[in-house]
Amino acid sequence: MRIAVDAMGGDYAPEEIVPAAVTAAQTLDAEICLVGDEAQLNGLLGRGPEGAGRVTVRHSDGVIGMEESPRAALQRGRSSSVADCIEMVKQGEAQAVVSAGNSGAFVALATTRLRNIADISRPAIAIFIPTKTGKAILLDAGANADCKPEYLLQFAAMGTCYAEHVFGLQQPRVAILNIGKEAGKGNSLVQATYPLLEEAPINFVGHIEGNGIFDGDVDVIVADGFVGNVVLKVLEGTIQAILDIFNAQILNSKLVRLGALLMKPAFRHLQAHYNWAEYGGALLLGVNGVCVVSHGRSDRQAIYRAIEVAAEAVEHDIIEQMRQSVRQLAELQTPGQVLSDSQ
Repeated sequence: MRIAVDAMGGDYAPEEIVPAAVTAAQTLDAEICLVGDEAQLNGLLGRGPEGAGRVTVRHSDGVIGMEESPRAALQRGRSSSVADCIEMVKQGEAQAVVSAGNSGAFVALATTRLRNIADISRPAIAIFIPTKTGKAILLDAGANADCKPEYLLQFAAMGTCYAEHVFGLQQPRVAILNIGKEAGKGNSLVQATYPLLEEAPINFVGHIEGNGIFDGDVDVIVADGFVGNVVLKVLEGTIQAILDIFNAQILNSKLVRLGALLMKPAFRHLQAHYNWAEYGGALLLGVNGVCVVSHGRSDRQAIYRAIEVAAEAVEHDIIEQMRQSVRQLAELQTPGQVLSDSQ
């Protein structure tokens, strides 16, 4: 397997990207192709242009800035490192792409170049949410701010497929993120989606409120991209604020420092479990290729985890599994239901 990594995307690229790629090549059954400025990347690898092995370099001239619009990225053509990575997947030269660069541009380029899986109207960003009992999948986390009920139905089908084939879950529990658990609550989108999920061949368990996300009672949480992205940012900020407050208290009190020393193993486990960097990247589900969107602030640990997410998706043949799942869902829809708005 070969994984193309956008070596120039992200706040700490390429200095944090290169060591992550080296570690991934040493520990995963994959060749890592770093795409970006060849001279700079070879310099960080400590080798000349003739260097080869499980970490290879492909030169690319352009870099899409973090503030650049998706439209501008599309107008560039192939003059960027992330676009060249996606082109490698399209041409079969790589089985997956990972980027910590401009996520809007990444999604736009992947959707345009790779196209959507048949019967999928919109792709969705699927993120891991740590819970009390393990982790759940939340989608969409930002690819689609405005959604239709059939989009959320598709998200539920893709999330179920991902949970089954990568997490190994039997009958993963699916819920809609809402302001209440009652079936009649929610905005027009949520209320119109509810009956679609009730009739779909998935294990739909109803609504879940925001304060229940961490409980571990559901495996797949469905939301439009606007709500999903807000939830993601709030969770990241809350977890970081708790850690910052706790660290400040340790510095201000000898007694607290003593207690923290005794509780150090438990705190280390807690921090690891709720550290977003441990979850690495989010799969862009619904396009014809494994695409992993990593956080713009990703360090080498987070990039390594993102490459690991990509490798797992390839190993489980998630794209073909998703094609089959969505096809089955489309075949089971009654004439009055709509799975895709592509007609």
